[in-house]
Amino acid sequence: MFKKILVPTDGSALATSAATTAAQLAKSQGAEVIGVYVIDPFPYIGIGDASAAGLQAYMSEARNAAGQALDAIGKACAAEGVKFSGDTIERNVVYEGILETAKAEGCDLIVMASHGRQGVKALILGSVAQKVLTHAPVPVLVAKG
Repeated sequence: MFKKILVPTDGSALATSAATTAAQLAKSQGAEVIGVYVIDPFPYIGIGDASAAGLQAYMSEARNAAGQALDAIGKACAAEGVKFSGDTIERNVVYEGILETAKAEGCDLIVMASHGRQGVKALILGSVAQKVLTHAPVPVLVAKG
């Protein structure tokens, strides 16, 4: 039924748990898993050499975090014997980056975690999972924490 499963990650334990679920599902379907980590662009606020150094430090740390998060998905997939590939992208709006990746990779399912925020926190912080659910052209499986 599913051939390519997209697993967005932020590196949290919840995202790793969702990756395990995705890997198990992929194994049962004979599918592959595509991982994606979306980096927020550097908040450029100045000029000169200090900004260039700040950008390099920010991107280095962001790519390191992305690598660790994608490695966690890779390990979950390896444990299940599932093919995995991961990508890091830079977008202003995280959910749009997730949806763009799903389309570009031809994914037919998105498996992602939700922090389960409710009430005022959900209103103020928003929910990437909710936005993906609202706008995704493919099914979305949300692993709640």
